[in-house]
Amino acid sequence: MEQLWQEFFSDPSQWWDNRFTKKSPKYPDFKHKSTLEGLWVDGWLNPSWVKEKMASMALGHIQSGDGSRSRVSDSFCDSDKVGKLCQEGRLKEALHMVELMVRQTTKAPISAYVCLLKGCSRKKALAEGKQVHALIFRSGLNSNIFLANTLVHMYAKCGSVLEAHKVFSNMPQHNVYSWTAIISAYADSGQGEEAINLFQQMQETGLAPDKVLFVVVLKACARLAALEQGKQLHLDIIKRGFQSDVIIGSTLVDMYSKCGCTEDARELFNSMSERNAVSWNAMIAGYAQNGLGKEALALYEQMKQEGMQPDNVTFVLLLKACASLAALEQGKQLHSDIIKRGFQSDVIVGSTLVDMYAKCGCTEDAREVFNNMSERDVVSWTAMIAGYAQNGLGKEALALYEQMKQEGVQPDTVTFVLLLKACASLAVLEQGKRLHSDITKRGFQSDVIVGNTLVDMYAKCGCTEYAHELLNNMSERNVFSWTAMIAGYAQNGLGKDALALFEQMQREGTKPNEITYLCVLSACAHSRLVDEGRYAFDAMCKDHGVTPTREHYACMVDLLGRAGCLADAELFINQMPIQPDSVVWMTLLAAARNHGHVEIGRRAFDRVVKLEPKNAAPYVLLSNIYAVAGRKDELAR
Repeated sequence: MEQLWQEFFSDPSQWWDNRFTKKSPKYPDFKHKSTLEGLWVDGWLNPSWVKEKMASMALGHIQSGDGSRSRVSDSFCDSDKVGKLCQEGRLKEALHMVELMVRQTTKAPISAYVCLLKGCSRKKALAEGKQVHALIFRSGLNSNIFLANTLVHMYAKCGSVLEAHKVFSNMPQHNVYSWTAIISAYADSGQGEEAINLFQQMQETGLAPDKVLFVVVLKACARLAALEQGKQLHLDIIKRGFQSDVIIGSTLVDMYSKCGCTEDARELFNSMSERNAVSWNAMIAGYAQNGLGKEALALYEQMKQEGMQPDNVTFVLLLKACASLAALEQGKQLHSDIIKRGFQSDVIVGSTLVDMYAKCGCTEDAREVFNNMSERDVVSWTAMIAGYAQNGLGKEALALYEQMKQEGVQPDTVTFVLLLKACASLAVLEQGKRLHSDITKRGFQSDVIVGNTLVDMYAKCGCTEYAHELLNNMSERNVFSWTAMIAGYAQNGLGKDALALFEQMQREGTKPNEITYLCVLSACAHSRLVDEGRYAFDAMCKDHGVTPTREHYACMVDLLGRAGCLADAELFINQMPIQPDSVVWMTLLAAARNHGHVEIGRRAFDRVVKLEPKNAAPYVLLSNIYAVAGRKDELAR
């Protein structure tokens, strides 16, 4: 017992504090996180020195009872009340109670501070967390390593990594839990590189990482796709004998998969001595995320053969793989398995089923699943709206939105983006305006993606002036904002306006991308601005390092063809650094038809037929050319 108490006081962070949650005196007050050994504050076997040590650490004072047992003092009872208030989310009341303790005794039990800090973490209550920090400082407990670790965790959970690092830097000493807290803070906030750097600093101090810390850093490597650092961690894990741990093994599989090394991930997966649902899900996710949907589905069959029960995450991953493959039959089989295993009522599984059927073109099946869902959230409604929109059923998408509003479900930014795209494809300006009004009411007008889609919708509905006004009023603009407006001008035949906006975009420091250049070339083509189009095409590589794709070459051929420069267009195709496809030659053939150029049309026809012998379109175009030219013999052939 004496040895256990010595272990406890050397590092309380390795023990769970159960005093506020235990339902019976037979449950221990403290329980070791690894060995599961128990300690009782009022245990009659406690060594005599424990009483003084508990008091000095403010973990609850011990009063002598009848000689055989002891009971917790009033301060512990107050601490118990603090814990209950925190569990109920009544942070301000709990904080007030601790403030009273500090006024009366200059310090409160450490357990009371811990409860408050954990409560602040759960509620992300940064202001209250800072007040607790001030009380800890006033009580002279700021050097307590256990409290400092909990403070770091609290600041991290409240989104203040800078404050977390300040606490960490001011600690007189660090243990592995201190490092884990600060490394997790950076990893969870998306600052993976800093997390990895801190891990390396910790190793330089001579501290050995534990399993939890390895998992945290592996996840940071996975988010960054930092393969080399991940491999080094793998070696360290083997050296420390953690490779057989199922959680570490699963996280390694995930790391290799997210770094694109699915073969390494599978080799590791196959070598695991123990695998659970998380392990299988990690490997299935690895295949699905790397475009290997067939392999993901095959692994599911193996999973069933080995008697491993899939969970809702498994089904979500597999349904997404079916959606990406448009594998309807496998999707239907999964649907059957979902029903057999009782997951059909899971809202996430249901939403993913809707998405799968919609992406396979089965909007009626998707709607049936949607209608039968016992619970539907904004993701479910958005999945069904997306299904309609992606299958060219914009009217149905807009009608479903009206039903969504009637049922009191609040749309999010994704919902509005999909609906605006439906309005753009239908060119239904009035419904687009009503959506704009709803967006403003819900405060989404400042979202850059929503703003871009609004610009696109108004432009496609012919309201280019209002679209431009929206662009000018956006608080944040990116390359897609400018490109949407340039595309709008191009579609409305306003090539010079598109070029003027393109120049303004560059003056304001936004670098165009390949889609921007496609829109610029399209605008030049529709307005027959040959010189401007040539200049833009040349500048694409020289000034901005954008490598032309087949779409860019086809756009240039279209530009030259529309302007009647057919010889230049044919020469341009023959000088292309990449092999021209049938689209490029068809573009030239269509231009030859429009301008009645028989010879160039015939040569373009021959190229298209070689690439696509079963395509009837080139025969129709060539026959039109011969008919206009009065070449009856060729037309008959």
